[in-house]
Amino acid sequence: MEKTADEILVLGMESSCDETAAAVVKGTRTVLSNVISSQIDIHTLYGGVVPEIASRKHIEKIDQVIEEALGQANVSLDEIDAVSVTYGPGLVGALLVGVGEAKGLAYAAGKPLVGVHHIEGHIAANYIEHPDLEPPFLCLVVSGGHTHLVQVRGYTEFEIIGCTHDDAAGEAFDKVARAIGLGYPGGPKIDAVSKDGNPHAIEFPRAKIAGSEFDFSFSGVKSAVLNYLNQCEMKGEKICQADVAASFQKSVVDVLVGRATAAAKKLGEKRIAVAGGVAANSSLRQSMKEACEKEGIRLYYPSPVFCTDNAAMIAVQGSYEYLAGTRHGLDLNAVPNLKIGSRFGK
Repeated sequence: MEKTADEILVLGMESSCDETAAAVVKGTRTVLSNVISSQIDIHTLYGGVVPEIASRKHIEKIDQVIEEALGQANVSLDEIDAVSVTYGPGLVGALLVGVGEAKGLAYAAGKPLVGVHHIEGHIAANYIEHPDLEPPFLCLVVSGGHTHLVQVRGYTEFEIIGCTHDDAAGEAFDKVARAIGLGYPGGPKIDAVSKDGNPHAIEFPRAKIAGSEFDFSFSGVKSAVLNYLNQCEMKGEKICQADVAASFQKSVVDVLVGRATAAAKKLGEKRIAVAGGVAANSSLRQSMKEACEKEGIRLYYPSPVFCTDNAAMIAVQGSYEYLAGTRHGLDLNAVPNLKIGSRFGK
């Protein structure tokens, strides 16, 4: 007897950067397990993610997290209806570990293989805790490698209406954190230190892209922070770490919130979702909340555990892809620069 959409079980795998993760989702939104093995402590020693180390650690951990995810969900591989995996974008070596594992499991168990776009997975994280959220809506995706404004037209239909021309917001957070002596990972550390700082102490720039009203650029604000630090050093002036962090954070948050709400108003969208690792930033959440309340826009964002890389979001998006008929063959490969909305092998 064929299962209904609410009964399907999808195993998801994520290994695009420095988290090795596996999860089981029932239906399209019920998370039965979500296991994450983080490598942050290792990469902190080097001030950032070392791709070769990340790949080796994925190989060491992936079987373990899958076994744990199936055990926590109390299901066997035979009961799974589809195997979903991130196949891009991300670090190519790290992606290959997950893709290879997923292909092996799908082949051995005779299950359909569903490749998932990492950013589409981040967007899908919002579905887990918000049963009322359905497309269409606008999503601000903010992470270490991506800053996008995406119009979500359907569960498998996406259009980018804005993106960064250089650094992603999360990348800028990491670089500024390193410059002011906070270390890696920069986002959470700047968020924490900023609570003790004055966000109006230093006026850092907020870039606008000529002819691209919803696009972003964060290389300028990053350079402005570095120039400010160099000038203070040359003048022998003391640097207030908290003030620099708070002022930098405000400049980034102002741009993110301003672009997102402006795009929603122009497109007539009454709902905005925020996704990606930077979606956990407390200043961004508060500023988005205030701006959305002012404009009469409904705001959605995931719990912090679903903001950072995880496999539950991949299993959720994998469920929608599976129901839409997406299938990939054993020739599925890692695509480190995969564009959002790609549907290879469908």
